[in-house]
Amino acid sequence: MKNKNIIFPVIFLIFGIILMLLISGLSIRNYVKINNTNKIISVNSKNITNQKKVFFKKPLNEPVNTSISIYKSKKIMELYADKKLIGRFKIGLGRQIEGKKEREGDNKTPEGSYYVCYINTNSKYKYFFGISYPNIKDAENGLNKNLINKITYNKIKDAIDEKISPPWHTPLGGEIGIHGGGTKYDWTYGCIAMSDEDIYRAKEYIRLGTCVNIYK
Repeated sequence: MKNKNIIFPVIFLIFGIILMLLISGLSIRNYVKINNTNKIISVNSKNITNQKKVFFKKPLNEPVNTSISIYKSKKIMELYADKKLIGRFKIGLGRQIEGKKEREGDNKTPEGSYYVCYINTNSKYKYFFGISYPNIKDAENGLNKNLINKITYNKIKDAIDEKISPPWHTPLGGEIGIHGGGTKYDWTYGCIAMSDEDIYRAKEYIRLGTCVNIYK
């Protein structure tokens, strides 16, 4: 009887130790799993941040084609050489940031597909790369809203078809381009502003005919 009284507490003690070891092992595994997951999330977040960092990397070879993508909501301009991203720059926009340019004096930056149609290397803002605003869609919108007549529409369309500068002195406005001057705030009358340092870096790769896509 005395032996039985001793055996039962010992069994319970052993069972309790085993149970504690199992619980401890499970907790350690959960901690390691959570810790590893947090590390993965941290690394992924860092990668996402890195993807959006501003930078410029001069291409090894002179590119055949260059293009520009501008994201108004992100205040970012991306420069491509032969379809490879070589630069991402901060930009400033028109002082009226909501909506796209439709008329002279609205201080808005256009949205759509354009091309560089004019270059001024002696601009007040270092360099000025004029873009082909208004394009045909802008002209159609202006015609539908009675901002321009059919004659002006045809002049714009003909210029775009010939890949030259469209008429800039119409009720739709014009002389929109990419230039220096700074990016601290949205201060232009509709142009895309870069820092003076960045316009000097990018100028070698912005040419007549360079495609410029401007997104919201």
